[in-house]
Amino acid sequence: MLIKMPKSWEISENRTTPETVFANRRAFMRGVIGAATIAGTGVSLGQSAAYAATDDDTMRYPAPRNPAFQDADRPITDEKLASTYNNFYEFASHKQIWQAAQALPTDPWTIKIDGLVTQPRTIDFDDLLRKIPIEERIYRHRCVERWSMTVPWSGFPMRKLVDLAEPLAGAKFVRFETFHNPEIASGQRQFWYPWPYVEGITLAEAQNDLTFLVTGAYGKPLAKQFGAPLRLALPWKYGFKSIKSIVRISFTDERPVSFWEQTNNREYGFWANVNPNVPHPRWSQAVEEPLGSRDRVPTLLFNGYEEQVAELYKGMSGRSLFM
Repeated sequence: MLIKMPKSWEISENRTTPETVFANRRAFMRGVIGAATIAGTGVSLGQSAAYAATDDDTMRYPAPRNPAFQDADRPITDEKLASTYNNFYEFASHKQIWQAAQALPTDPWTIKIDGLVTQPRTIDFDDLLRKIPIEERIYRHRCVERWSMTVPWSGFPMRKLVDLAEPLAGAKFVRFETFHNPEIASGQRQFWYPWPYVEGITLAEAQNDLTFLVTGAYGKPLAKQFGAPLRLALPWKYGFKSIKSIVRISFTDERPVSFWEQTNNREYGFWANVNPNVPHPRWSQAVEEPLGSRDRVPTLLFNGYEEQVAELYKGMSGRSLFM
């Protein structure tokens, strides 16, 4: 008898949304997308506050959900809460930066792909989405500050961009860089930070199936406070690794030094994999608090994605993997 053991991120078929309901949801969402409003502020969230809808967007969102990436253990975080509790140091160091982030111009937007690649290029964001189809995945997100959320991201696997870039044999790392515009991003006027924001991962991490380039969330184009129009999602790492508003992706043979590593390398290292047994120098990482809940839950090794990523670190050891 063949017994199929479910993956840690799969859900049983009887808990999935019926196809007819999902199809009706897509039609409904096309009619009301962008209508979410925070009571009392008069400012709408989601697409209407962060992204001007286009005909292409109407066709792309909600994106079809990839059934291989559904989270059985955590409920999806309420969109209003997830959209108004954000880190985006380019605009300020407090969590309620979503209003300030609306100043970010995202159309047009280009991404430079360079370094050790067959042909360096600069590609328009909309042209990129015409080359690569998008899908929806539900991922956990664990902040180094001990809060967490569960988000339905839309986008595409990073490995598809790697294929598009055609890195040379010497490429071992991928360096990401965000925008730099102090005129609209007041946080970038703080000279003690090493702007622009930079992050890096290994090429092997970039090609892992979990590594996701995000273009949308909650069934619509990505809100600006989430890092529109293009951000990274690395669900097994602490959230500061998931760089926002990407303008440059470089393939290199040298390990990048990330923004927080430059700022304080005693507390924030290159790898930053989630591990409940390795504390931050100033607090424990054993538990976390999901947004919208006062209950604390145990933090999981690699944020619950050990089965998918542990092989990346085979033969490696030490606290630095988790800082």
